[in-house]
Amino acid sequence: MVSAKMESFAASGPTEEEDLDLELRLARLEDLMDRRPLLLNSVLLRQNPHNVHEWHKRVQLLEGKPRQIIETYTEAVQTVEPKMATGKPHTLWVSFANFYEDNKQIDDARIIFEKAVQVLYKHVDDLASVWCQWVEMEIRHENYERALKHLQRATAIPARRADFHDQTEPVQARLYKSLKLWSLYADLEESFGTFQTAKAVYDRIIDLRIASPQIIINYGLFLEENSYFEEAFKAYEKGVSLFKWPNVYDIWNTYLTKFVQRYGGKKLERARDLFEQCLEQSPPKVAKNLYLLYAKLEEDHGLARHAMAIYERATKAVPPEEQYDMFNIYIKRAAELYGVTHTRPIYEKAIEVLPDDQAREMCLRFADLERKLGEIDRGRTIYSHCAQICDPRVTADFWQTWKEFEIAHGNEDTVREMLRIKRSVQATYNTQVNYMSAQMLSSAGATSGTAADLAPQNENVDDMRLLEMQAAQMAAKNRDEAIAKGRDILFVRADTIQSKLAQLAHNPEEIQLDDEDDDATGIEKQTVPSEVFGSLKKADE
Repeated sequence: MVSAKMESFAASGPTEEEDLDLELRLARLEDLMDRRPLLLNSVLLRQNPHNVHEWHKRVQLLEGKPRQIIETYTEAVQTVEPKMATGKPHTLWVSFANFYEDNKQIDDARIIFEKAVQVLYKHVDDLASVWCQWVEMEIRHENYERALKHLQRATAIPARRADFHDQTEPVQARLYKSLKLWSLYADLEESFGTFQTAKAVYDRIIDLRIASPQIIINYGLFLEENSYFEEAFKAYEKGVSLFKWPNVYDIWNTYLTKFVQRYGGKKLERARDLFEQCLEQSPPKVAKNLYLLYAKLEEDHGLARHAMAIYERATKAVPPEEQYDMFNIYIKRAAELYGVTHTRPIYEKAIEVLPDDQAREMCLRFADLERKLGEIDRGRTIYSHCAQICDPRVTADFWQTWKEFEIAHGNEDTVREMLRIKRSVQATYNTQVNYMSAQMLSSAGATSGTAADLAPQNENVDDMRLLEMQAAQMAAKNRDEAIAKGRDILFVRADTIQSKLAQLAHNPEEIQLDDEDDDATGIEKQTVPSEVFGSLKKADE
């Protein structure tokens, strides 16, 4: 309409009334464009009045208009039903209270929070968040006593206890088990309360069985800061009994570390009992650090042989991907405590249990150690043993190392022996790789020659592809024969079977021995003197 009028005015000059009408229409259009986001928001809220995000968006559109903002918040908290809401309805109450706080109206903000904590929210965490925001507002205005009173009220145990996950009970009856509230309460008591009140809060958290591993660790550190070391260890013991692996790992790690730092070797047997209790059920994934801590305790305050036994246990307890690192630590500590000669059985055990790649690395290190010690024959034996897992086509570095070893310390005979072993190993690997292809070629029957000869009509088919095709044909043929045998039952005459068995029993290469020679050879008799028998000989004999 406006554009049509402007085009008509361009052709013929407008009158004064038409000019005023055009300006009025333009003003209405501008006002409509300015109000468009608000009108669109109204449409969306009419479609879903429980959309929390759209209510927040409406408040942002009304920025700079406090009266309308208050009216919007009031309408929002009255309209939105928590159980039907899209979003988090408690944020409307919190934003409403924060609006009053920003405008220095603390009492009005407290009234809003007081009403907010009485709303029947869908989740306990929503109500806990409202309480936490209320407490944080009091802390911002340095009303610490009021904040502690709010938390005491929020965490008070109701007369009839309800299960935390019981959806049939109102959230106010389940709030006393909210870990978020209790954590804030414990932090405030540590900061503004006394030692006894803070300790009572932590004890109540543990009694309600809602503590997390972090809560237990915080409790222990709080007691340790106040020089209550045994109380801290008791707190760790409670935490250990509350949780299972792997959640209890952090508690055990902190407990053992603090205990060793506190007592060192003064209470060695107690420390050993704690480590054994911890390692009894620890999963392999987290066992490495615990074993290293245990071994460090034995090295510093116990016996070296105990430390070696712990390292040996650790090589079996850790997961396979960590065994190589554990063996390296074991070898290093054994060399420092007992000397390099004590590492020989460790190397042998590592070569036995580690995968081929890591065992090969261990063999090279073991052989180099023997070379440095002057044990050339030992080193050569290690190379010979390791050669069985070293394919010359893949592990050329190993054979080059052995060759350099023989050139430096061997002779012509040892070099020949190395080359003989290399050929033998290479033949073994070639046999393993080509076994299946050789079997398929040998069972081809009528066909003969190389794979290229078998398929002259198709030059694009490679040898391996042709072998796979032959294997598939053979498998299909065997399957058809098995089906045919299962369908048709054939009978064979008994005399035919006996004749075939006789043919099989006959061996044309049997050596014929003449039985007449057995009688030709006689057995010579010799008289035995009577003194041999003594008194056993009869008179007539």
